[in-house]
Amino acid sequence: MGSFSIWHWLIVLLIVVMVFGTKKLRNVGKDLGGAVKDFKEGVKGGEEAAKATTQPPPTAAPNVLEGEVKRDKV
Repeated sequence: MGSFSIWHWLIVLLIVVMVFGTKKLRNVGKDLGGAVKDFKEGVKGGEEAAKATTQPPPTAAPNVLEGEVKRDKV
């Protein structure tokens, strides 16, 4: 009773096609596919941006002067 057979799903599919028509279903599928593609590209772009910000910028050799600091007595 909990599971449906293949015949149940075919009848449901036939009713959906009759109600909406094949052209509208094709457009819905195309829109859904485009949304998934845009989402994947957005996630991929976010990961690339995160990698770019986490890497430290290249640094040049530091200019360090070594020595002692002497104060004048006033």
